[in-house]
Amino acid sequence: MKINNSILQMTTLFLSILLACAGCSKHSTPNPPPVKTNPDTTTTPIYHDPAQYGTPYASVPATKDMVIYEVNLRTYTPGTLAGAMTRLDSIKALGANVIWLMPTYPIGVLKSIGSPYCVQNYTGVNSEFGTLTDLRSYIDKAHSLGMAVIMDWVANDTSWDSTWITNKSWYQQDGNGNIIFPPGTNYTDVAALNFNSTAMRTAMIRAMKYWVFTANIDGYRCDFADNIPSDFWTQALDTLSTINTHKLIYLAEGTTSSEISSGFQIDYAFSYYSTLKGVYGGSQAPSSIFTTNSSEIASIPSTGAKMRYITNHDDASSDGSTLTIYKSKQGALSAFVTAAYMDGIPMIYDSQEVGYPGAINFFTDVPVDYTANSDIVAAYKQILAFRAAHEAVKTGTLTQYNDASVIVFEKKSGTDDVLILVNATGSPVTYNVPAGLQNTAWINGITKASVTLPVQMPMSAYQYIILSKS
Repeated sequence: MKINNSILQMTTLFLSILLACAGCSKHSTPNPPPVKTNPDTTTTPIYHDPAQYGTPYASVPATKDMVIYEVNLRTYTPGTLAGAMTRLDSIKALGANVIWLMPTYPIGVLKSIGSPYCVQNYTGVNSEFGTLTDLRSYIDKAHSLGMAVIMDWVANDTSWDSTWITNKSWYQQDGNGNIIFPPGTNYTDVAALNFNSTAMRTAMIRAMKYWVFTANIDGYRCDFADNIPSDFWTQALDTLSTINTHKLIYLAEGTTSSEISSGFQIDYAFSYYSTLKGVYGGSQAPSSIFTTNSSEIASIPSTGAKMRYITNHDDASSDGSTLTIYKSKQGALSAFVTAAYMDGIPMIYDSQEVGYPGAINFFTDVPVDYTANSDIVAAYKQILAFRAAHEAVKTGTLTQYNDASVIVFEKKSGTDDVLILVNATGSPVTYNVPAGLQNTAWINGITKASVTLPVQMPMSAYQYIILSKS
């Protein structure tokens, strides 16, 4: 059948108009402009805290109840976390309830002298000591035994081959732009951090949070704390304290009141240690220990406490064994009674409780025989058990009785009353008992025997006598 030409023309025209209109409709609303990107702009990843490993330890002791035990892994055989874990039961039995782990981080190689305080990676575990799994296992076991664990934190500097070293602005520099070692020190193995760098501060605080979450630790002992700006400590500890699932311990290797104001609960008793050495060395009178005690306590806010010790990793390296510093086994024990009972938080450096006879350079392995001198170990247990049982020792008001040879002090808290006598000389002495103490009745804290104080009390060289009213 043929189609009329006029109809065909009209149909063609109509289709042309429809197509034209359709074309107009497609472009009547223009496409949105392409999104412009700035090739110089990078997206900063959003920071998230690591996932919490394990269950936060709920039995962190109150500051007054703490007995700190410093662990140097290089004194163990083998000198690893796994090797050291086997001694946790013994440390608990001694009377400690807080483990302070010396640095477990990878150590730098460039310019290194082997110091564990030359940190190459703040969030790593030194393969010499083991793995993250080993660290977690160590902390898990300590918690299961009723002990908190704090790690050593080195905020002042890093190794020269640190994972941070490419961030040059994070470090202090000389006039030529060269990174420098910490001013005022001879620590040439480390590079000084710049606390004017906000980015560095942020990275450090995140690294401190890392271990709370990743290994379930209970706080930090902070190295060389006096050299760090106090506003950094305020910033760091305020941030850490927002982790409300944990009760964290903060111990400063420092002496300034600003550290306690910044949030530390405990700082060092450098002067007390020095005076105690002087007393046992014969260069200072026994009464000088009371003067030092009072001035140290007065130098910090009442919220803080002093950590008292007769040695630590620095002193064991420079001054030698406690048997040398305090002249004998008995001298070391009597010095520990003085330090642990007067006013403060006692600390034991591993090896002292077994009377290790030599110096310990913590840059190297120095294996210690932890089966030695069981008599000294037993004495430490008795001393710490008495402290744990008497609130007067921990928080009591102190009364001193000055003498030329004997350190004597009484401490009272409510009805709890204790009296401590320490012959700080290497010779027998006769102590003239003050009139107010003569004929008073006591109980020997070690033997449990009844004691009535005479007018004069003979004491053997370095003898200590621990008495209580009940």
